[in-house]
Amino acid sequence: MSKTPLTLCLWYEGDAEEAASFYAATFADSHVGAVHRAPVDTPGGKEGDVLTVEFTLLGMPCLGLNGPPMFKHSEAFSFIVHTDTQEETDRLWDAIVANGGQESVCGWCKDKWGVSWQITPRVLLEATTGSDKAAARRAFEAMMTMKKIDIAAIEAAVKG
Repeated sequence: MSKTPLTLCLWYEGDAEEAASFYAATFADSHVGAVHRAPVDTPGGKEGDVLTVEFTLLGMPCLGLNGPPMFKHSEAFSFIVHTDTQEETDRLWDAIVANGGQESVCGWCKDKWGVSWQITPRVLLEATTGSDKAAARRAFEAMMTMKKIDIAAIEAAVKG
């Protein structure tokens, strides 16, 4: 288990190990650590089933917990992944969506386990929070028409 004072725990319905493996293969500075099996029967499984999976996601310690289908992920919680290029934005977005995920709007998508992701180019944040209020408005309005963020379109909106 991580020695840091904070570990993010995510609830899965028996597929925490699959999710952790996908995240490790998709995101930089990510890997699967220890896999722990249930020492006894649990409400979500049997003795010997995978109970928890320790993994690191973009350098953050996480724990995938396999439990019964009583708690669902929602958009009230999301991972924001900052990207530097369209290629990186496309790669991450496409990996999540192509693996059974769903597109949403304004850079949001959901993976096949229901975890929400914001794949957010830094240029979008800079444009929408900058001191040029007219440019910020144009960039924000452009973003509102998108699913996956198009960096060139955001840059064009900033220029007017």
